[in-house]
Amino acid sequence: MPIAANMNTKKALEAAQSLFDQIAKNLAQFAAEGGRVSSSKIDEKQNTAYDLAWIASEIYASKQMVAYAERVGGDLEKGLAEFFVAEMVAHFSEKISFRFHEWGVEEASLRKTIWEPTLTQEVEKTLSQDNVQRLSALIKDTNGGGDYGLSEHHKMFEETFKKFAEDQVRPLAEKIHRHDLLIPEEIIKGLAELGAFGLSIPQKYGGFQDDAKHDNTGMVVVTEALSWGSLGAAGSLITRPEILSKAILEGGKKKKKNKWLPLLASGEKMASVAVTEPDYGSDVAGMKVTARPKESNGQKGWVINGVKTWCTFAGYADTMMVLCRTDEDLSKKHKGMSILIAEKPRFDGHEFSYDQPEHGGHIEGKAIPTIGYRGMHSYEVAFENYWVPEENLIGGEAGLGRGFYLQMAGFSGGRLQTAARACGVMQAAFEAALRYSDERKVFNKPIYDYGFTQWKLVRMAALIQASRQATYHACQLMDEGKGQMEASLVKFYSCRVSEWIAREALQIHGGYGYAEEYPVSRYYVDARVFSIFEGAEEVLALRVVVPAILNKYLG
Repeated sequence: MPIAANMNTKKALEAAQSLFDQIAKNLAQFAAEGGRVSSSKIDEKQNTAYDLAWIASEIYASKQMVAYAERVGGDLEKGLAEFFVAEMVAHFSEKISFRFHEWGVEEASLRKTIWEPTLTQEVEKTLSQDNVQRLSALIKDTNGGGDYGLSEHHKMFEETFKKFAEDQVRPLAEKIHRHDLLIPEEIIKGLAELGAFGLSIPQKYGGFQDDAKHDNTGMVVVTEALSWGSLGAAGSLITRPEILSKAILEGGKKKKKNKWLPLLASGEKMASVAVTEPDYGSDVAGMKVTARPKESNGQKGWVINGVKTWCTFAGYADTMMVLCRTDEDLSKKHKGMSILIAEKPRFDGHEFSYDQPEHGGHIEGKAIPTIGYRGMHSYEVAFENYWVPEENLIGGEAGLGRGFYLQMAGFSGGRLQTAARACGVMQAAFEAALRYSDERKVFNKPIYDYGFTQWKLVRMAALIQASRQATYHACQLMDEGKGQMEASLVKFYSCRVSEWIAREALQIHGGYGYAEEYPVSRYYVDARVFSIFEGAEEVLALRVVVPAILNKYLG
């Protein structure tokens, strides 16, 4: 077997960070207006700014891969970390080369950093076919892409829910996908019994989290395991209660927490989130769905009017978290929004309609046909004078105008979950590709024996592990009350690479990959949604990640 590349990953990271600091400082100075980064100025260099976000995500993931390899210590883990860092350096070089003016750096800057002769030799050796062959052999021997590096506590989570996914989800996944069925009751009840819906809720409210400390890692470990079973049939089930529960924990009064959180934790109440509108997706400030005060039958409350779209699980859910404009002054933009909890009966089909018998309001919804991510159904929902009691305003009087901020408390966790969902689908696709490559013969030898296939498998394993470790690290930051930008960064990165992995997994299957009888075709269409929902990648890059990075360089 070829010998290990033995790349100096720390030196590579230092070189990459040094060059990144130069270009980020240059772009920050260009985009500065009044001491802060201006979105309009960033828009003048959107391509460069987007690439900056991508490089930042690769450097961040590289740092976590190096730390992971040092912690776990295995040959495969170390080799994958070296391979990932080498690719990061190569990609960085490609982004900068022949675009020096755009980045505001000279070619000499590259020669002093990532083009330093010793480093370039190490990168070349690490990316060589000999090293790829060595790593692919380690992958084949272990039938996987390396240890997850979890604590015993979190490993128990992973094993428990992976077994549930294998026993209860995978046998039904293809039928649910092909026939666009609703998630069966046995999956929902099974997850409720395991406590899955309470993973983001403290124990004092009936949840799974320690009252004294947060644990976002447990949540993403479970999400990945369920998404490995099926994205649509299980992987997204705990996301909506997590978003709603975090909004309640952040802004809810004690009475509201005591009422709603135990119901969400037990699965007695199933949640949907209604934020996006037909003409306003990531542009939250422009949303038009209104809520106005109205007394009905002697009770104070609100009536909701307007249309929300992409409301996942809105048919089955009996609890909807609705972001509404409660202030008629449109100039207040996102500061004029609040969150209401709208209740409705459960419906099983692709359409629903309900008239409130006591208050005269109406709600109806229709599932949007999609190429993948089937099982929960995503609805367009119309509200017509739909009445909600005053007590269902999250935060009460103090919550008026704070809906956007309360929503973001949950959406950061939702982005971590989306990264974890991407990891689950990637892992499933990778395992399918590895297995099939050893079974299928072309020109009298297994597909696995070809160098190009080996490179694909090694790169898959490295990308998945990097996504996973970066997500775990962002979870730890979130536990400490930080990591908002990192949550966006890992969502941005993981979702992009999941498309490549699912595509190449399908490609390794050849014609059979395009046939519905093989699950890899489902992984492919499911992976495509990740870069769109929970924050479109372009918006995350240009409106969240880049401003957060550049503002640090203006001090």
